[in-house]
Amino acid sequence: MSLPFDGLRVLEYSSFIAGPYCAKLLADMGALVTKVEMPGQGDTARSYGPFPGDVPDREKSGLFFFLGTNKRSVTLDPASLTGRELFLRLASNTDVLVEDSGPAAMQELGLDYQSLKTINPGLVYVSITPYGQDGPKSHWKASHINSFHASGEGYTLPGGVSHALFPERGPVAAGVHLGEYDSGLLAASGAVAALYARELQGCGQLVDISKQEATLAMNRLGLAQFTGQGRHLDRSRHYEYGGIYPCQDGYILLYPREDHQWQALATIMGGPQLAEDERFRTRAQRIENGPEVNRIIGEWSANFTKQDIYDRVAPSGCPTGYFATAHDLVESPQAQAREFFRQVDHPKAGAFQVPGPPYKMSGASQLPLAPAPLLGQHNDEVFCGELGVDKKELPGLRRSGVI
Repeated sequence: MSLPFDGLRVLEYSSFIAGPYCAKLLADMGALVTKVEMPGQGDTARSYGPFPGDVPDREKSGLFFFLGTNKRSVTLDPASLTGRELFLRLASNTDVLVEDSGPAAMQELGLDYQSLKTINPGLVYVSITPYGQDGPKSHWKASHINSFHASGEGYTLPGGVSHALFPERGPVAAGVHLGEYDSGLLAASGAVAALYARELQGCGQLVDISKQEATLAMNRLGLAQFTGQGRHLDRSRHYEYGGIYPCQDGYILLYPREDHQWQALATIMGGPQLAEDERFRTRAQRIENGPEVNRIIGEWSANFTKQDIYDRVAPSGCPTGYFATAHDLVESPQAQAREFFRQVDHPKAGAFQVPGPPYKMSGASQLPLAPAPLLGQHNDEVFCGELGVDKKELPGLRRSGVI
């Protein structure tokens, strides 16, 4: 079975989420991804759970299980002379390099784009940093929370029910690492665009990804509303009515913005009497009476389960969707029908389910999904089999901390 990126070689020198997710997207499309990890430590994602039995183990990290599929792992410290030489040999025979150390650190190692393109002119060099390669903040360090809030995204959170219950609460980060995944997704997109350009122009290039800009680019903040209308989106999101409502087993989204949507929902909730109520006839009237609209919807939704509400409202054309738990997602008939969750057998953690690729391709019945590698699992294969290092040298390289 042929995959889109069969034959593409990727060298990943990154950790946590953004860089590894970028490389994972390429790996899941068939690229041969070799992940370089620090000896004895590995990717910081390995220290993040969940862990089986809640016992921390860098070989059993749930986060790394997801980000590491279809990759090889080698341990290598490029700060050492021998380690740098080995890294250069790997980089000289790769199509894409993904790094998140930043310009200063890579320049100090002699592994920046300007250095590597002299030995590999066709290299697509993907750099993922908090604020990009240039500008006054180019050397700033930032955690995923810093980068997320630097985009302005946190200013809109918490919204919905949280805004109604805690209107004075300050900004918070999203419940998941949205900015990290945004950055990884756009980095992979940039890499693919640069590879296409290489086919046309014959040379590689630097793909400079700013995590701040990646989150901004998703436009959840609604920048166009500010730049075009001077309208500042805040925690209320300017949803005068509609949004998130409680139900018997969780929460559901109901947003009857248009007149016909309100008519449909009102008929379901209260029959013709509510649907014909003059206070709610038009959108302007519903905005004016927003608190009453929200009270009516909330009191109604609290009497039903989220599935009951969804089954009744969805066919009517009123936008709705319930807030799914992990159990809801895994047991979802839709996800099962599309075989989205896949079982993977891991040598240390055993069998477990992970999300598969979020797409299907007509040329492949099911895209392959190999388990995340153990730390340094492919040292022999890569260093000896591909770089020609004598296997007898490996113990010494391990003792000296090179690998």
